[in-house]
Amino acid sequence: MMNIITSHWSELLAGFGWTIFSSVLALIFSLVIGLIFAILEVLPNKIARIIGQIYVEIFRNIPLLVITMFFYIVIPLYVVKINGFIAGTIGLTIYTSAFIAETIRSGILSIDKGQMEGARATGMTYWQSMRYIILPQAFKIVIPPLGNQFVNLVKNSSVLAFVAGFDLMYQGNMIASTTFDTINTYIIVGLLYLVITLPLSYYMQHLEKKIV
Repeated sequence: MMNIITSHWSELLAGFGWTIFSSVLALIFSLVIGLIFAILEVLPNKIARIIGQIYVEIFRNIPLLVITMFFYIVIPLYVVKINGFIAGTIGLTIYTSAFIAETIRSGILSIDKGQMEGARATGMTYWQSMRYIILPQAFKIVIPPLGNQFVNLVKNSSVLAFVAGFDLMYQGNMIASTTFDTINTYIIVGLLYLVITLPLSYYMQHLEKKIV
């Protein structure tokens, strides 16, 4: 195991960095996109609700690898050239955003309707009521499931390995194919994933306790 670490530390470190970079990008954009579609799903406007529901149902029920391969193969072929890292990160973002949207939607719907009615009665617009009254309460409720989604996002980032995304799993595959030491290589890769996911998981638990 030490031979793998000492001989291929630069590759592992590079893959570790690309995995964190992809995960952070996907986390930020999936949270923004998920929030937008969660709000669409609860709007009074029927067309907006349908649009939100269609987005969530489509991307929540298509495998992540299929979405990623679409952006890796189809988009460069017919639209614009993008590399594996970008294709994988976009696929990861879209896939995760559908789950985040559903999580936030459930949080919004768990807030008593009287909260919105009371806010509107004080003169607030719908969007002001949503921003200052509903969403802060909803986010407090959905922190645990959101934390799970963030951890899953990091683990799902391994999909970049299928599209030459230079991530940790990709580097692990390259090392294993050249050294033939698959057991130790993937143990190291697994431990490096834990370095990312465990602190994130503990932080979300701490945040949950702090807010509640």
